[in-house]
Amino acid sequence: MSTAINHGGQKPKRKKERPPAKERPQSSGGATLIEVGDAREFRLFRALDLNRNGSISRRDFEEALTREGLSLDDFRITECVASLAEHGMSDSISYEEFSRIARPNILLIERALQGNMVLPDFEDFCTDIRRLYKETVDHVGSLPDTLEGQGAVADYIPQLARVDPHYFGVSLCTIDGQRYSMGDTDVDFCVQSTCKPINYCLALEERGLDKVHHHIGREPSGRGFNELALYKDQKPHNPMINAGAIMACSLIRPKADHADRFDYVLKQWSRLMGGEKPRYNNAVYLSERATADRNFALGYYMREKRAFPEEIDTESRMVKTLEFYFQCCSIELNAENMATVAATLANGGVCPTSGEKIFSTETVQNCLSLMYSCGMYDYSGEWAFSIGLPAKSGVAGALMIVIPNVMGICTWSPRLDPVGNSRRGIEFCRRLVKTFNFHNYDNLTGQSSKKDPRLNRILAEAENVQELIWAASKGDVGAIQRLATRGIELNPPDYDQRTPLHLAAAEGQDRV
Repeated sequence: MSTAINHGGQKPKRKKERPPAKERPQSSGGATLIEVGDAREFRLFRALDLNRNGSISRRDFEEALTREGLSLDDFRITECVASLAEHGMSDSISYEEFSRIARPNILLIERALQGNMVLPDFEDFCTDIRRLYKETVDHVGSLPDTLEGQGAVADYIPQLARVDPHYFGVSLCTIDGQRYSMGDTDVDFCVQSTCKPINYCLALEERGLDKVHHHIGREPSGRGFNELALYKDQKPHNPMINAGAIMACSLIRPKADHADRFDYVLKQWSRLMGGEKPRYNNAVYLSERATADRNFALGYYMREKRAFPEEIDTESRMVKTLEFYFQCCSIELNAENMATVAATLANGGVCPTSGEKIFSTETVQNCLSLMYSCGMYDYSGEWAFSIGLPAKSGVAGALMIVIPNVMGICTWSPRLDPVGNSRRGIEFCRRLVKTFNFHNYDNLTGQSSKKDPRLNRILAEAENVQELIWAASKGDVGAIQRLATRGIELNPPDYDQRTPLHLAAAEGQDRV
């Protein structure tokens, strides 16, 4: 929930602004309102009242919110949406009514309508996402219908093998709660290995960094995700492969009743999703357990090496841990839910749609570090090199991507490539980082030709013009050269149609 913070202490009271008579909004009866009320509400109303007739419609208001990425079922604007529902889509809403409707959620509404969210030009960004989605569908669809081409649905678990291979959805959620979805984003899927980062975070929160990494390493394995192998000190390489994920499960409330442990995990998923309820697929759990010979072998191998914590002191407790792991993999949600989970990690452990802090910043930092280096099975090194973002994939076709301090993204498509990652998900992410400067090292030189959706395009262009004109008027050739290397047009006019060359000539700057 957005909260207002007064950084400057108590401010002196001041009289509310009263607009000139010609700007005063009219009530539905045509009479001039006696008092304008809060200046911020008046400014927002004026921005929406494009016809200057003293009223707006419900449709105008709702479209303004959704254009900025706010969903009408967003918990943070519940009061506003409920009040709007009292009006028809075309009903006139006076300034008085607008103030009453917007006031309970005015801070968030003001940020959105003023373009002060993390993605200020959200409509432009969504236009690019739609283009990337279509390009991904067209490109992958043109490949041969083979495992190496379009990919194939995982078939080692019967329930996963029955999923429609044509499903493809992309959903995103920013750290400000802006949302956008394309394709099959409301279809449930099993989280499978995308539960591993969450279980690792839960173990860290409960047992601490030293205890967790006494039992789990933090090195890429260079082996298959279910390889029967341990690190040099007889512990799993990292928590993003099966052995490490099983070990992480052994550290989550090990003394609690089995049902209570799983109920606890479900509740944490719900918190990460902003209050939405995760689902559970028992058929997948039973199928997974029946085909889990390799995972049982990993469990017995780690027990032989005495890798488990002291609480897992019997064979039955180890088996319960494995069953707990299979249950975690059988949790179901959709791409929109998973995008919220990813956004919570991008936001340092604070859910953007509820404002609740679920994980500490240190926990999230450690988790994202391992997702970056170990999250994509045998493709992890290539992913870190080419895409450069923390991510985790699962054999159900989900791909959870975290762009720190910006957003979380979930792609879901059941067709997998030979190493078990979503074929369409990988292709979409390749195109994403070619378009936007989201790669971890895109901003090293400041000369990237990629788009930065975090910048307000109009303000950025205006700042470039002013910086260039100032440099020209001062004869700062070095500054002009630096601007040129960033690909900035060197002769743009300002509001008076003056170019940098005009200013340089007027100031006698011959070198320019």
